[in-house]
Amino acid sequence: MGRTLCKRTGQRILLGLITIAVIAGMSGIWEIQKAFAQEKYPARSIEFIVPWGPGGGADQLARKSGKLLEGIVHVSIPVINVPGATGGSGLAKLLAAPADGYSMAIYIADSHALLATSAQRWKLNDIMPVARMIKAPSFLFVAQNSRFKTWADFEKEAKAKPATLRVATLGYGSVDDITLTYLESKGIKVIQVPYANPGERYISVLGDHVDALYEQAGDVAQYLKNKQIRPIIVFDTKRFPAFKDVPCSKELGYEIYLPQFRSVIVKAGTDPKKVQALSDAFKKLAETAEYKAFLHEQYSGEDSYMNTEDTLKYIQSELDTMKKIYNAGKEKK
Repeated sequence: MGRTLCKRTGQRILLGLITIAVIAGMSGIWEIQKAFAQEKYPARSIEFIVPWGPGGGADQLARKSGKLLEGIVHVSIPVINVPGATGGSGLAKLLAAPADGYSMAIYIADSHALLATSAQRWKLNDIMPVARMIKAPSFLFVAQNSRFKTWADFEKEAKAKPATLRVATLGYGSVDDITLTYLESKGIKVIQVPYANPGERYISVLGDHVDALYEQAGDVAQYLKNKQIRPIIVFDTKRFPAFKDVPCSKELGYEIYLPQFRSVIVKAGTDPKKVQALSDAFKKLAETAEYKAFLHEQYSGEDSYMNTEDTLKYIQSELDTMKKIYNAGKEKK
């Protein structure tokens, strides 16, 4: 009897050990499967939100980089235009999506400027930069046949007839707005004419709807090549190589040179490994000959790319500068 009991007890113990081993094995398999599932990113398409209409600089960047990115991450990158509110509508779409790395957006200096010029529903810590892809100075352009042959001509009339000259801009609260607010504090008061649609903004100066256009050279490259418009000032610390005869704001005594940057962001809270994977992928595409040619067409330097960490530092620094310039300009108006 005692032997039978011991035998049964031993069998139960053995069965229990086997059960534990099986469960442990299954658990191990599940963990391994889970790990593999987590490692595979991206596993499906990533939507690329452009908070502006088709045809503008942000749209051009998204379509060019999206195409190149598909060959690197091996998933589709559909571009979705969500214009409105100086980029605010597109940002709202991004922030409404899960922080899973499957939605990203173009984030430019003009949207960033909103944080310096007005109260917004979103904050800087609501987003996470992936990479900076373009950095370029802004200009004031006039029609080729404009009566303003130089910046000096424009400056003279703007001071003599305040609030009569019209300048096409992206909108209030943008970098354009900050720059014009600064110039107004220096006695150059113009009428700002906002155009949300990039195409309409570009041609406004050709149809004599405005006297000048605030823009980056890359966005209006076709009009420059066709000799339909020309720059009269570049807002930078030095003259731009492609337009050596055009003065820069610094040499004229105007300490205003906020560059236009275009970066890629995801929603804050996205897995850092996914953010890093995206940043590395954008770095690879930034090093391709096709993207370098694109930067040349955009009148932007090949040093435009910045990784996640450096972009985060950069946009924080730019925000501090924007707030300082905008507030100083408002006080002096």
